[in-house]
Amino acid sequence: MSSRVISGSLVDRATLASPFASSLRFASVTFGLALTAAAAQFTLPIPFTAVPFVLTPMAVLLTAAALGSRLGALTQVAYLAAGMIGLQVFAPSVVLPPGAARLLGPTGGYLMAYPVAAFLTGWLAERGWDRRYATSALAMVAGLAVIHTGGALWYTATVTHSLSVTLATSVFPFAGLDIAKILIASAVLPQAWRLLKN
Repeated sequence: MSSRVISGSLVDRATLASPFASSLRFASVTFGLALTAAAAQFTLPIPFTAVPFVLTPMAVLLTAAALGSRLGALTQVAYLAAGMIGLQVFAPSVVLPPGAARLLGPTGGYLMAYPVAAFLTGWLAERGWDRRYATSALAMVAGLAVIHTGGALWYTATVTHSLSVTLATSVFPFAGLDIAKILIASAVLPQAWRLLKN
């Protein structure tokens, strides 16, 4: 039995022989957008920072691993576009600006990093990183690093003007919880690949 890793994403593999592959991919992107928007609604404001705790990074990285680099990034571009035109897809907040202004607000760097993070995680998944738990987790951690880096740089430039203050208020308080979410999400893809093989 060959141990060669099949390249491509989970969605690529699932739609490979289907005459409805394009429609299924479109539906997958739409579902990914809806999942990201739903995850954003589970938010917890943190008193010492303008950055709320949300489930969105987990949804971004999980959908990216399933969809692959291009569709994963496209999903997040569509998510940002939906929020920019005023659809209620971003985390609800009385402090953060609505619509397109959210991208210029304190959390804009996190949001703008979503497509890049999705592309990276999806790219790694297409190369087989989503087939095993440990490498699936590493692919998502790589994407999470992109999100936190984009968010921290933007927050520093627009709010704190101090990287150490940003790290203390907007990265370190969330990193542990985000890693915990990834450890849970990382189990999904390897299991889905096992089901596809059966």
